[in-house]
Amino acid sequence: MNATSGSPPAASNTVAKAVEAAEISPNAHLTLWIAATVAAICGGLYGYDTGIISGALLLMTREFHLDTGMQATVASAILIGATLGAVITGWFSEKFGRRTTVIVVTAIFVVGAVACSMAPDVTALIAARVFLGIAVGGATQVVPTYISELAPHDRRGNLVTMFNVAIGIGIFLANVVGFAFRDSWGWRPMISVAAIPAAFVFISMFFLPKSPRWTAENEGVRSAVEQLSRVRTSRKQIRREIHEIHENASGIDDDERGWRGLALPWVRPALIAALGIAFFTQAGGLEMMIYYTPTFLSDAGFGASSALLASLGVSIVYCIMTLFGCLFVDRIGRRRLVLIMGPGSVVSLIGLGIMFAIHPDKGSFGSYVTVAFLLLFMLFNSGGIQVVGWLIGAEMFPLPMRGAATSLHAAVLWGSDYLVTRTALPMVTLISLGGTMWVYAGVNLACVLFVLFFVPETSGASLEDIETSLRDGTFRPHRGETPSIAHKAAA
Repeated sequence: MNATSGSPPAASNTVAKAVEAAEISPNAHLTLWIAATVAAICGGLYGYDTGIISGALLLMTREFHLDTGMQATVASAILIGATLGAVITGWFSEKFGRRTTVIVVTAIFVVGAVACSMAPDVTALIAARVFLGIAVGGATQVVPTYISELAPHDRRGNLVTMFNVAIGIGIFLANVVGFAFRDSWGWRPMISVAAIPAAFVFISMFFLPKSPRWTAENEGVRSAVEQLSRVRTSRKQIRREIHEIHENASGIDDDERGWRGLALPWVRPALIAALGIAFFTQAGGLEMMIYYTPTFLSDAGFGASSALLASLGVSIVYCIMTLFGCLFVDRIGRRRLVLIMGPGSVVSLIGLGIMFAIHPDKGSFGSYVTVAFLLLFMLFNSGGIQVVGWLIGAEMFPLPMRGAATSLHAAVLWGSDYLVTRTALPMVTLISLGGTMWVYAGVNLACVLFVLFFVPETSGASLEDIETSLRDGTFRPHRGETPSIAHKAAA
């Protein structure tokens, strides 16, 4: 039996009895919001742990006498760990559940942050950052999935993108700490302070709901109804949703589970769309701007303090735009948001490349135009592709292979991040700073075209609607105003 064939009467009776016996929580809205917020704090840990290195690396270099190559190794070690963590966590979350995995990930965050801060030499520091990276990559795999499976379809985009907002807040706090407290704190407290919010999430997750989707498949429909009743406000809503979940879970074949399921032809459109979005989320240049803005502006003639302030401005814009994206992504739509904002990223990078090629004098009108183009790029990119990058990977894949698929999605994100981080400065040396901006403008243009031709709109559709559209062969982009999947769900 597949997901569209309907349930036997006995199974339907079991679902009905479980729903009638459920005790609906009077604080369901609050519980849902708390669960999404607490889990999303892991995004803040990711943003902080990856962003703090820009302020701490100089101090580490002084203490451990690092050459350029070792500086790059220390900075990128967390990305290697993140790629490993993304792959490992997928299996773990399928075996033991999303909530349990978040608990394990936050425990690794605590141990990793403390281990980094206590590293006696550079070898121990690199090993600790790889270990910390496992938590970072694991969080990006499991947290969007956990929130996505917990959220109602009409609030899924809003709740999942809280993870993005938290990333922005983490990056902003890392910039503030690096700018204001680097000399008074030293690099060890700068890193170890991240253990405090990680410990808070670790404790809190024990009291929050499990994923109803994972529970239905692994613990049965009664347990799934129990979890769903903690975050839904009416029996009618629970009945409809648990019926969809039960039908999809009961129609799973063994060849659809895990990594084998990703090879099925009907899954391929989701795989292409989600992995393409993952690549463009990181390869479009935003991570490069976050890591290297002070370096780029210093090379362009800006003073050190001006470059650091501009870097702080970059993180503020990222924060604000991801917050706006969180608020409006369900209303505007994932696909439409990228198609609206993407061309702005292209134009901003072309303008930034021109200004770097002109090389305006420090303090001149041209230098302010340079910063304006930089902030405009951050505005369009962080308000577009960055909002949907993590969200689409958490919602497009069917339940049987969701753990493996989201692991692959997160690994592509981190692999692309590593590629950009390792190639940005060599590219500047090879083709100049202006030429590098034009290359990234081309990548952003390719992103817009990719979304136009390969990414359907998923806003307004439940996870089960998306899976049904894949099985039916109707998962495809429509260039009209009506989203294809959401329209099918409303019919």
